[in-house]
Amino acid sequence: IVGFVDRIKGQLFNSAAVICGGKIVDTYHKIHLPNYGVFDEKRYFVSGKNFHLYRIYGALVSVNICEDIWISDGVISEQAKAGAGLILTINASPYHLGKISLRQRIIKEQAKKNKVFILYTNLVGGQDELVFDGRSMLISNKGRVVSLAPAFREDLHTVDIPLDELSARRGSGKVRAISIDIGKEEHSVSCLSAVSAPELEPPDEVFSALALGTRDYVRKNGFQRVVLGLSGGIDSSLVAAIAYEALGKENVNGVILPSRFNSAESYEDAVALANNLGIRYKEIPIQDIFERYLIALRPHFPDMPWSVAEENLQARIRGNILMALSNKFGWLVLTTGNKSEMGVGYATLYGDMAGGFAVIKDVPKTLVYALSEFYNRKMGNWIIPKRVFEKAPTAELRENQKDSDTLPPYETLDPILKCYCEDDLPIGEIVKKGFAREEVLRTVRMTDRAEYKRRQAPPGIKITPRAFGRDRRMPITNRFKEDI
Repeated sequence: IVGFVDRIKGQLFNSAAVICGGKIVDTYHKIHLPNYGVFDEKRYFVSGKNFHLYRIYGALVSVNICEDIWISDGVISEQAKAGAGLILTINASPYHLGKISLRQRIIKEQAKKNKVFILYTNLVGGQDELVFDGRSMLISNKGRVVSLAPAFREDLHTVDIPLDELSARRGSGKVRAISIDIGKEEHSVSCLSAVSAPELEPPDEVFSALALGTRDYVRKNGFQRVVLGLSGGIDSSLVAAIAYEALGKENVNGVILPSRFNSAESYEDAVALANNLGIRYKEIPIQDIFERYLIALRPHFPDMPWSVAEENLQARIRGNILMALSNKFGWLVLTTGNKSEMGVGYATLYGDMAGGFAVIKDVPKTLVYALSEFYNRKMGNWIIPKRVFEKAPTAELRENQKDSDTLPPYETLDPILKCYCEDDLPIGEIVKKGFAREEVLRTVRMTDRAEYKRRQAPPGIKITPRAFGRDRRMPITNRFKEDI
Protein backbone atom coordinates (compact mmCIF):
# COMPACT_ATOMS: atom_id res chain seq x y z
CA ILE A 1 0.00 0.00 0.00
CA VAL A 2 1.67 3.21 -1.17
CA GLY A 3 0.46 6.76 -0.57
CA PHE A 4 0.52 9.21 -3.47
CA VAL A 5 -1.36 12.14 -5.04
CA ASP A 6 -3.76 11.02 -7.75
CA ARG A 7 -4.89 13.46 -10.43
CA ILE A 8 -8.14 12.82 -12.28
CA LYS A 9 -9.57 15.40 -14.67
CA GLY A 10 -7.66 18.22 -12.98
CA GLN A 11 -8.72 17.21 -9.46
CA LEU A 12 -6.26 16.01 -6.83
CA PHE A 13 -6.94 13.16 -4.42
CA ASN A 14 -4.99 12.08 -1.37
CA SER A 15 -4.62 8.46 -2.39
CA ALA A 16 -3.37 4.98 -1.60
CA ALA A 17 -2.33 2.57 -4.33
CA VAL A 18 -2.93 -1.12 -3.69
CA ILE A 19 -0.06 -2.88 -5.44
CA CYS A 20 0.51 -6.59 -6.03
CA GLY A 21 2.98 -8.28 -8.37
CA GLY A 22 4.35 -4.93 -9.52
CA LYS A 23 0.95 -3.72 -10.70
CA ILE A 24 -1.56 -1.27 -9.26
CA VAL A 25 -4.58 -3.40 -8.42
CA ASP A 26 -6.74 -0.55 -7.15
CA THR A 27 -6.61 3.03 -5.85
CA TYR A 28 -8.35 4.38 -2.78
CA HIS A 29 -9.12 8.10 -2.45
CA LYS A 30 -9.20 9.50 1.08
CA ILE A 31 -12.75 10.37 2.11
CA HIS A 32 -12.39 12.44 5.29
CA LEU A 33 -10.15 15.48 4.69
CA PRO A 34 -8.95 17.34 7.81
CA ASN A 35 -8.94 21.13 7.70
CA TYR A 36 -7.92 22.23 11.19
CA GLY A 37 -4.70 22.83 13.09
CA VAL A 38 -1.76 22.03 10.83
CA PHE A 39 -3.99 20.38 8.22
CA ASP A 40 -5.15 22.18 5.05
CA GLU A 41 -6.22 19.25 2.91
CA LYS A 42 -9.43 20.84 1.64
CA ARG A 43 -7.30 23.57 0.05
CA TYR A 44 -5.70 21.00 -2.21
CA PHE A 45 -7.67 17.77 -2.38
CA VAL A 46 -11.12 16.53 -3.30
CA SER A 47 -12.79 13.93 -1.07
CA GLY A 48 -13.10 10.38 -2.31
CA LYS A 49 -16.58 8.88 -2.69
CA ASN A 50 -16.24 5.14 -2.12
CA PHE A 51 -13.99 2.24 -1.20
CA HIS A 52 -13.42 -1.37 -2.25
CA LEU A 53 -12.71 -4.59 -0.41
CA TYR A 54 -9.81 -6.92 -1.20
CA ARG A 55 -10.17 -10.66 -0.84
CA ILE A 56 -6.89 -12.21 0.38
CA TYR A 57 -6.85 -15.90 1.32
CA GLY A 58 -10.63 -15.65 1.68
CA ALA A 59 -10.46 -12.78 4.17
CA LEU A 60 -11.85 -9.34 3.34
CA VAL A 61 -9.47 -6.38 3.77
CA SER A 62 -9.97 -2.65 3.17
CA VAL A 63 -7.76 0.42 3.05
CA ASN A 64 -8.08 3.96 4.35
CA ILE A 65 -5.91 6.98 5.04
CA CYS A 66 -5.11 8.82 8.29
CA GLU A 67 -8.15 11.01 9.18
CA ASP A 68 -10.47 8.27 7.91
CA ILE A 69 -9.62 6.19 10.97
CA TRP A 70 -10.38 9.01 13.45
CA ILE A 71 -14.01 9.57 12.41
CA SER A 72 -16.26 7.53 14.68
CA ASP A 73 -19.11 6.84 12.24
CA GLY A 74 -17.12 7.43 9.08
CA VAL A 75 -15.70 5.23 6.37
CA ILE A 76 -14.26 2.64 8.78
CA SER A 77 -17.77 1.91 10.02
CA GLU A 78 -18.94 1.38 6.44
CA GLN A 79 -15.94 -0.81 5.66
CA ALA A 80 -16.71 -3.00 8.67
CA LYS A 81 -20.39 -3.28 7.73
CA ALA A 82 -19.35 -4.32 4.23
CA GLY A 83 -17.46 -7.25 5.72
CA ALA A 84 -13.86 -6.10 6.15
CA GLY A 85 -12.08 -7.96 8.94
CA LEU A 86 -8.80 -6.07 8.58
CA ILE A 87 -8.33 -2.35 7.90
CA LEU A 88 -4.97 -1.24 6.55
CA THR A 89 -4.53 2.46 7.27
CA ILE A 90 -1.55 4.54 6.15
CA ASN A 91 -0.79 7.71 8.06
CA ALA A 92 1.29 10.85 8.35
CA SER A 93 0.06 11.73 11.82
CA PRO A 94 2.17 14.52 13.38
CA TYR A 95 3.37 14.43 16.95
CA HIS A 96 2.54 16.60 19.89
CA LEU A 97 2.84 15.82 23.59
CA GLY A 98 0.07 13.38 24.47
CA LYS A 99 -0.67 12.44 20.85
CA ILE A 100 0.78 8.94 21.09
CA SER A 101 -1.56 7.86 23.89
CA LEU A 102 -4.51 9.69 22.31
CA ARG A 103 -3.95 7.98 18.98
CA GLN A 104 -3.69 4.53 20.52
CA ARG A 105 -6.89 5.07 22.48
CA ILE A 106 -8.79 6.10 19.33
CA ILE A 107 -7.54 3.12 17.32
CA LYS A 108 -8.42 0.70 20.12
CA GLU A 109 -11.92 2.15 20.33
CA GLN A 110 -12.44 1.92 16.58
CA ALA A 111 -11.21 -1.68 16.42
CA LYS A 112 -13.39 -2.83 19.29
CA LYS A 113 -16.48 -0.90 18.19
CA ASN A 114 -16.30 -2.14 14.60
CA LYS A 115 -14.97 -5.61 15.46
CA VAL A 116 -12.07 -5.30 13.01
CA PHE A 117 -8.32 -5.66 13.15
CA ILE A 118 -6.57 -2.36 12.38
CA LEU A 119 -3.05 -2.25 11.04
CA TYR A 120 -2.05 1.36 11.63
CA THR A 121 1.22 2.44 10.00
CA ASN A 122 2.62 5.92 10.64
CA LEU A 123 5.37 7.99 9.07
CA VAL A 124 8.67 8.50 10.90
CA GLY A 125 10.69 11.69 10.47
CA GLY A 126 10.64 15.46 10.47
CA GLN A 127 9.30 17.90 7.91
CA ASP A 128 9.69 21.59 8.73
CA GLU A 129 7.72 22.21 11.95
CA LEU A 130 6.22 18.74 12.08
CA VAL A 131 7.64 15.54 13.52
CA PHE A 132 6.04 12.20 12.66
CA ASP A 133 6.63 9.82 15.52
CA GLY A 134 5.90 6.42 13.95
CA ARG A 135 4.52 4.17 16.71
CA SER A 136 2.78 1.95 14.15
CA MET A 137 0.52 -0.69 15.66
CA LEU A 138 -1.66 -3.71 15.06
CA ILE A 139 -4.83 -3.70 17.15
CA SER A 140 -7.05 -6.78 17.40
CA ASN A 141 -10.80 -6.85 16.85
CA LYS A 142 -11.18 -6.85 20.63
CA GLY A 143 -9.21 -3.61 21.00
CA ARG A 144 -6.01 -5.28 22.21
CA VAL A 145 -2.52 -4.18 21.20
CA VAL A 146 -0.97 -7.03 19.25
CA SER A 147 2.12 -5.24 17.99
CA LEU A 148 3.45 -1.77 18.78
CA ALA A 149 6.46 -0.29 17.00
CA PRO A 150 8.86 2.14 18.68
CA ALA A 151 8.47 5.90 18.58
CA PHE A 152 10.73 8.24 16.59
CA ARG A 153 12.63 5.55 14.70
CA GLU A 154 11.90 3.20 11.85
CA ASP A 155 11.31 -0.47 12.56
CA LEU A 156 9.85 -3.57 10.95
CA HIS A 157 7.44 -5.94 12.70
CA THR A 158 6.15 -9.14 11.13
CA VAL A 159 2.95 -10.38 12.75
CA ASP A 160 0.69 -13.29 11.79
CA ILE A 161 -3.08 -12.97 12.05
CA PRO A 162 -4.88 -16.34 12.04
CA LEU A 163 -7.21 -16.45 9.06
CA ASP A 164 -10.07 -17.80 11.11
CA GLU A 165 -10.03 -14.47 12.99
CA LEU A 166 -10.77 -12.68 9.70
CA SER A 167 -12.61 -15.08 7.43
CA ALA A 168 -15.55 -15.48 9.81
CA ARG A 169 -16.90 -12.16 8.57
CA ARG A 170 -19.16 -12.14 5.53
CA GLY A 171 -19.43 -9.33 3.04
CA SER A 172 -22.66 -7.44 2.50
CA GLY A 173 -22.34 -7.91 -1.24
CA LYS A 174 -22.95 -4.21 -1.77
CA VAL A 175 -19.27 -3.29 -2.08
CA ARG A 176 -17.00 -4.58 -4.82
CA ALA A 177 -14.48 -7.14 -3.58
CA ILE A 178 -11.28 -7.48 -5.60
CA SER A 179 -9.46 -10.80 -5.31
CA ILE A 180 -5.71 -10.49 -4.79
CA ASP A 181 -3.38 -13.46 -5.10
CA ILE A 182 -0.29 -12.79 -2.99
CA GLY A 183 1.21 -16.26 -3.19
CA LYS A 184 1.28 -19.37 -1.07
CA GLU A 185 -0.88 -19.41 2.03
CA GLU A 186 0.97 -20.33 5.20
CA HIS A 187 -0.46 -21.25 8.59
CA SER A 188 2.44 -20.52 10.91
CA VAL A 189 0.63 -19.63 14.11
CA SER A 190 -2.60 -20.47 15.84
CA CYS A 191 -2.79 -17.40 18.04
CA LEU A 192 -1.53 -13.83 18.25
CA SER A 193 1.42 -12.98 20.49
CA ALA A 194 2.05 -9.37 21.50
CA VAL A 195 5.19 -7.58 20.31
CA SER A 196 5.59 -4.12 21.78
CA ALA A 197 8.23 -1.43 22.09
CA PRO A 198 8.55 0.26 25.50
CA GLU A 199 6.54 3.36 26.33
CA LEU A 200 8.38 6.68 26.69
CA GLU A 201 7.98 9.05 29.60
CA PRO A 202 6.82 12.57 28.57
CA PRO A 203 10.28 14.27 28.83
CA ASP A 204 11.90 11.43 26.85
CA GLU A 205 9.11 11.64 24.29
CA VAL A 206 9.52 15.40 23.79
CA PHE A 207 13.31 15.29 23.75
CA SER A 208 13.24 12.51 21.14
CA ALA A 209 10.84 14.54 19.00
CA LEU A 210 13.09 17.61 19.19
CA ALA A 211 16.19 15.60 18.29
CA LEU A 212 14.50 13.86 15.35
CA GLY A 213 13.00 17.11 14.06
CA THR A 214 16.36 18.87 14.28
CA ARG A 215 18.29 16.07 12.61
CA ASP A 216 15.87 15.77 9.71
CA TYR A 217 15.55 19.52 9.14
CA VAL A 218 19.33 19.90 9.01
CA ARG A 219 20.06 16.83 6.91
CA LYS A 220 17.09 16.98 4.53
CA ASN A 221 17.86 20.60 3.71
CA GLY A 222 21.44 19.84 2.75
CA PHE A 223 23.34 21.03 5.84
CA GLN A 224 26.01 19.10 7.69
CA ARG A 225 26.84 21.33 10.64
CA VAL A 226 25.09 23.86 12.85
CA VAL A 227 26.14 26.86 14.91
CA LEU A 228 24.49 28.50 17.90
CA GLY A 229 25.25 31.15 20.47
CA LEU A 230 26.11 29.89 23.96
CA SER A 231 25.04 32.32 26.66
CA GLY A 232 25.45 30.13 29.72
CA GLY A 233 21.67 30.08 30.12
CA ILE A 234 19.20 27.23 30.17
CA ASP A 235 17.78 27.72 26.65
CA SER A 236 21.04 27.65 24.71
CA SER A 237 22.24 24.79 26.91
CA LEU A 238 19.23 22.66 26.02
CA VAL A 239 19.46 23.48 22.29
CA ALA A 240 23.15 22.54 22.32
CA ALA A 241 22.31 19.22 23.98
CA ILE A 242 19.58 18.50 21.44
CA ALA A 243 21.92 19.36 18.55
CA TYR A 244 24.61 17.12 20.04
CA GLU A 245 22.19 14.19 20.24
CA ALA A 246 20.73 14.87 16.79
CA LEU A 247 23.91 15.50 14.81
CA GLY A 248 26.92 14.37 16.83
CA LYS A 249 29.44 16.58 18.60
CA GLU A 250 31.59 17.02 15.51
CA ASN A 251 28.77 18.83 13.74
CA VAL A 252 27.87 21.34 16.46
CA ASN A 253 29.67 24.66 16.84
CA GLY A 254 29.11 26.98 19.79
CA VAL A 255 29.96 30.66 19.93
CA ILE A 256 30.31 32.68 23.14
CA LEU A 257 29.62 36.37 22.45
CA PRO A 258 30.22 38.31 25.69
CA SER A 259 29.70 41.99 26.41
CA ARG A 260 30.34 43.91 29.63
CA PHE A 261 26.88 42.90 30.85
CA ASN A 262 27.65 39.19 30.78
CA SER A 263 28.71 37.79 34.12
CA ALA A 264 31.78 35.67 34.70
CA GLU A 265 29.44 32.88 35.82
CA SER A 266 27.62 32.92 32.46
CA TYR A 267 30.92 32.65 30.60
CA GLU A 268 32.10 29.81 32.82
CA ASP A 269 28.81 27.92 32.40
CA ALA A 270 28.91 28.28 28.61
CA VAL A 271 32.47 26.93 28.50
CA ALA A 272 31.61 24.10 30.89
CA LEU A 273 28.62 23.07 28.76
CA ALA A 274 30.70 23.01 25.56
CA ASN A 275 33.40 20.96 27.26
CA ASN A 276 30.89 18.55 28.79
CA LEU A 277 29.31 17.92 25.38
CA GLY A 278 32.67 17.86 23.63
CA ILE A 279 31.57 20.39 21.00
CA ARG A 280 33.83 22.98 19.43
CA TYR A 281 33.37 26.55 20.59
CA LYS A 282 34.92 29.92 20.01
CA GLU A 283 34.75 33.24 21.79
CA ILE A 284 34.00 36.45 19.88
CA PRO A 285 33.60 39.43 22.26
CA ILE A 286 31.11 42.05 21.07
CA GLN A 287 31.92 44.93 23.44
CA ASP A 288 34.16 46.86 21.00
CA ILE A 289 31.63 46.45 18.19
CA PHE A 290 28.82 47.58 20.50
CA GLU A 291 30.74 50.70 21.53
CA ARG A 292 31.33 51.62 17.90
CA TYR A 293 27.59 51.38 17.30
CA LEU A 294 26.95 53.67 20.26
CA ILE A 295 29.47 56.22 18.99
CA ALA A 296 27.93 56.16 15.50
CA LEU A 297 24.40 56.61 16.88
CA ARG A 298 25.19 59.17 19.58
CA PRO A 299 24.52 62.20 17.32
CA HIS A 300 21.15 60.70 16.41
CA PHE A 301 20.17 59.90 20.02
CA PRO A 302 20.92 63.32 21.57
CA ASP A 303 20.46 63.45 25.35
CA MET A 304 18.29 60.35 25.28
CA PRO A 305 18.40 57.79 28.09
CA TRP A 306 19.40 54.17 27.72
CA SER A 307 16.51 52.06 26.44
CA VAL A 308 15.59 48.86 24.68
CA ALA A 309 17.28 50.28 21.55
CA GLU A 310 20.72 49.87 23.10
CA GLU A 311 19.80 46.51 24.54
CA ASN A 312 18.65 45.13 21.21
CA LEU A 313 21.79 46.38 19.44
CA GLN A 314 23.73 43.73 21.35
CA ALA A 315 21.40 40.94 20.31
CA ARG A 316 21.59 42.09 16.68
CA ILE A 317 25.38 42.21 16.75
CA ARG A 318 25.37 38.62 17.96
CA GLY A 319 22.89 37.67 15.26
CA ASN A 320 25.08 39.28 12.59
CA ILE A 321 28.14 37.39 13.75
CA LEU A 322 26.35 34.05 13.80
CA MET A 323 24.96 34.67 10.32
CA ALA A 324 28.43 35.65 9.09
CA LEU A 325 29.77 32.32 10.32
CA SER A 326 26.84 30.62 8.63
CA ASN A 327 27.59 32.31 5.31
CA LYS A 328 31.32 31.65 5.50
CA PHE A 329 31.23 28.00 6.57
CA GLY A 330 27.81 26.82 5.44
CA TRP A 331 26.58 26.16 8.99
CA LEU A 332 22.89 26.39 9.80
CA VAL A 333 22.17 28.81 12.66
CA LEU A 334 20.00 27.35 15.43
CA THR A 335 18.10 29.94 17.45
CA THR A 336 17.46 29.33 21.14
CA GLY A 337 14.22 31.17 21.99
CA ASN A 338 11.46 29.24 23.76
CA LYS A 339 7.66 29.37 23.45
CA SER A 340 7.21 31.59 26.49
CA GLU A 341 9.49 34.25 25.02
CA MET A 342 8.02 33.93 21.54
CA GLY A 343 4.55 34.13 23.02
CA VAL A 344 5.02 37.55 24.59
CA GLY A 345 7.63 38.86 22.16
CA TYR A 346 10.51 38.75 24.65
CA ALA A 347 12.98 38.37 21.81
CA THR A 348 14.86 40.65 19.41
CA LEU A 349 13.82 40.71 15.80
CA TYR A 350 16.95 40.26 13.62
CA GLY A 351 18.88 39.52 16.82
CA ASP A 352 18.43 36.34 18.85
CA MET A 353 15.59 35.48 16.44
CA ALA A 354 17.99 35.47 13.47
CA GLY A 355 18.69 31.96 12.23
CA GLY A 356 17.54 29.03 10.17
CA PHE A 357 15.76 26.78 12.66
CA ALA A 358 14.18 27.46 16.05
CA VAL A 359 14.58 24.15 17.89
CA ILE A 360 12.62 24.97 21.10
CA LYS A 361 10.24 27.54 19.62
CA ASP A 362 7.24 25.53 20.88
CA VAL A 363 8.73 24.54 24.24
CA PRO A 364 7.50 26.62 27.21
CA LYS A 365 10.19 27.82 29.62
CA THR A 366 9.05 25.56 32.46
CA LEU A 367 9.32 22.57 30.11
CA VAL A 368 12.80 23.75 29.06
CA TYR A 369 13.89 23.25 32.65
CA ALA A 370 12.17 19.85 32.85
CA LEU A 371 13.82 18.65 29.63
CA SER A 372 17.22 19.87 30.79
CA GLU A 373 16.82 18.03 34.10
CA PHE A 374 15.76 14.91 32.17
CA TYR A 375 18.84 15.13 29.94
CA ASN A 376 21.20 15.34 32.88
CA ARG A 377 19.49 12.33 34.51
CA LYS A 378 19.71 10.40 31.27
CA MET A 379 23.41 11.17 30.94
CA GLY A 380 24.06 10.51 34.63
CA ASN A 381 25.98 13.75 35.02
CA TRP A 382 25.66 17.53 35.16
CA ILE A 383 26.16 17.97 31.42
CA ILE A 384 24.15 21.17 31.70
CA PRO A 385 25.91 22.77 34.68
CA LYS A 386 24.06 22.84 37.99
CA ARG A 387 24.39 26.61 38.29
CA VAL A 388 22.41 27.08 35.05
CA PHE A 389 19.35 25.72 36.88
CA GLU A 390 19.92 27.84 39.97
CA LYS A 391 20.45 31.35 38.60
CA ALA A 392 17.59 33.64 37.63
CA PRO A 393 16.87 33.78 33.87
CA THR A 394 18.33 36.91 32.28
CA ALA A 395 19.05 38.28 28.81
CA GLU A 396 22.08 40.19 30.22
CA LEU A 397 21.56 43.21 27.99
CA ARG A 398 21.85 45.73 30.86
CA GLU A 399 23.16 45.81 34.41
CA ASN A 400 21.47 43.39 36.81
CA GLN A 401 18.74 42.53 34.30
CA LYS A 402 16.31 39.70 35.06
CA ASP A 403 13.50 38.28 32.91
CA SER A 404 11.19 38.91 35.86
CA ASP A 405 11.75 42.67 35.44
CA THR A 406 9.60 42.48 32.30
CA LEU A 407 7.60 39.26 32.56
CA PRO A 408 5.50 37.46 35.12
CA PRO A 409 7.30 34.47 36.68
CA TYR A 410 7.42 31.65 34.16
CA GLU A 411 5.45 29.43 36.54
CA THR A 412 2.62 31.94 36.07
CA LEU A 413 3.27 33.03 32.49
CA ASP A 414 3.28 29.54 30.96
CA PRO A 415 -0.16 28.43 32.18
CA ILE A 416 -1.65 31.82 31.19
CA LEU A 417 -0.20 31.45 27.69
CA LYS A 418 -1.56 27.91 27.48
CA CYS A 419 -5.04 29.11 28.46
CA TYR A 420 -4.97 31.97 25.96
CA CYS A 421 -3.10 30.50 22.99
CA GLU A 422 -3.75 26.77 23.18
CA ASP A 423 -7.13 26.55 24.92
CA ASP A 424 -8.60 29.76 23.40
CA LEU A 425 -10.02 30.86 26.74
CA PRO A 426 -11.28 34.45 27.08
CA ILE A 427 -9.60 36.71 29.62
CA GLY A 428 -12.39 36.41 32.14
CA GLU A 429 -12.19 32.62 32.15
CA ILE A 430 -8.43 32.74 32.65
CA VAL A 431 -8.83 35.08 35.63
CA LYS A 432 -11.38 32.68 37.13
CA LYS A 433 -8.67 30.01 37.20
CA GLY A 434 -6.94 32.02 39.91
CA PHE A 435 -4.56 34.26 37.99
CA ALA A 436 -4.25 37.95 38.84
CA ARG A 437 -6.29 40.09 36.45
CA GLU A 438 -3.40 42.49 35.74
CA GLU A 439 -0.99 39.67 34.94
CA VAL A 440 -3.49 38.09 32.57
CA LEU A 441 -4.15 41.41 30.82
CA ARG A 442 -0.44 42.16 30.53
CA THR A 443 0.28 38.71 29.10
CA VAL A 444 -2.57 38.91 26.59
CA ARG A 445 -1.56 42.40 25.42
CA MET A 446 2.07 41.36 24.96
CA THR A 447 1.01 38.23 23.10
CA ASP A 448 -1.24 40.15 20.72
CA ARG A 449 1.40 42.81 20.01
CA ALA A 450 4.09 40.21 19.29
CA GLU A 451 2.34 38.62 16.33
CA TYR A 452 4.50 40.59 13.88
CA LYS A 453 7.62 39.12 15.46
CA ARG A 454 6.37 35.55 15.39
CA ARG A 455 5.47 35.92 11.72
CA GLN A 456 9.15 36.61 10.97
CA ALA A 457 10.64 33.86 13.13
CA PRO A 458 12.29 30.77 11.65
CA PRO A 459 10.35 27.51 11.69
CA GLY A 460 10.53 25.40 14.82
CA ILE A 461 9.38 21.98 15.99
CA LYS A 462 5.77 21.57 17.10
CA ILE A 463 5.50 19.69 20.37
CA THR A 464 2.37 21.20 21.97
CA PRO A 465 -1.19 20.62 20.74
CA ARG A 466 -1.32 24.19 19.39
CA ALA A 467 1.86 25.84 18.17
CA PHE A 468 2.30 29.39 16.91
CA GLY A 469 2.22 29.66 13.12
CA ARG A 470 0.93 26.41 11.65
CA ASP A 471 -1.76 26.01 14.32
CA ARG A 472 -2.54 29.45 15.78
CA ARG A 473 -2.92 31.88 12.91
CA MET A 474 -3.77 35.44 13.88
CA PRO A 475 -3.65 38.72 11.94
CA ILE A 476 -0.90 41.21 12.68
CA THR A 477 -3.14 44.20 11.98
CA ASN A 478 -5.77 43.72 14.64
CA ARG A 479 -7.41 46.40 16.80
CA PHE A 480 -9.58 44.01 18.76
CA LYS A 481 -9.10 44.33 22.51
CA GLU A 482 -11.08 41.99 24.71
CA ASP A 483 -12.82 43.52 27.73
CA ILE A 484 -13.66 41.70 30.93
